[in-house]
Amino acid sequence: MRTRFPSLLGLAIALTLVAMPPAAQVRVDDLVRADVLDGGLTKRGTYLGALRLTLSDGWKTYWRAPGDAGIPPQFDWSRSQNLGQLRITWPTPHVFDQNGVQSIGYDTQVILPVEITPVDPDRPVRLRGKVELGICKDICVPGTLVVDHELDAGAGRNPAIAAALAQRPFSRKEAGVTSATCRLAPVADGMQIEARIAMPSAGGPEIAVIEPGSPRIWASRTDSRRDGGTLVVTSELIPVTDGPLAVDRSAVRITVLGQRHAVDIRGCTPG
Repeated sequence: MRTRFPSLLGLAIALTLVAMPPAAQVRVDDLVRADVLDGGLTKRGTYLGALRLTLSDGWKTYWRAPGDAGIPPQFDWSRSQNLGQLRITWPTPHVFDQNGVQSIGYDTQVILPVEITPVDPDRPVRLRGKVELGICKDICVPGTLVVDHELDAGAGRNPAIAAALAQRPFSRKEAGVTSATCRLAPVADGMQIEARIAMPSAGGPEIAVIEPGSPRIWASRTDSRRDGGTLVVTSELIPVTDGPLAVDRSAVRITVLGQRHAVDIRGCTPG
């Protein structure tokens, strides 16, 4: 099957995977350190922990939707023991603009809270796996970090995890979102999506990110504007491979990044 790369996606790959001469080769684990924080058991009987990434000065890493250029982190927990379900909470990311190229992620340090449901509540949980990520400064370095940690059920409340949880985007209810509709229209390479979100301002210029809900679809950078109490967001959805394009509105995820807070909107209705 032939793969099609839109121009912006090709630009992202070119900017991300910068070739380095052999003498300049560096490893990702020389630039970022990964460790696991313990937060003990919740009232639901799940484990609360966090993956902490500490970056060298001036380096940044990426959010789950990295923007025009970047490598979204990928997690493989298949070697873990007694791991039933794992849910990551993403703190609100920063928007970086370098020479007109927009990327979304974190600098200095990021703490990703994880809530783990064990298969057997009477046995310990060992979190063991790999994190594939990219970090960037003047160059970008892709690499893999190894994580191996047995969670401490007796650990007390961890202030760092609590602070990271407090930095998550607001839910629809918390942000006062009363409706979110998505209109789809065909364009040359795929579909244009126009989302209309009835919500109070999140403060300052509002940058929206659309995640199509399928790895087979790529979403372009959005244009956002205010129409009174409605935020209007447009983007193009383009299939990564040849074939029909089907968009499930219930799987579309829209994140609005404002100066006061961010908003996480999951799913939209026809409109």
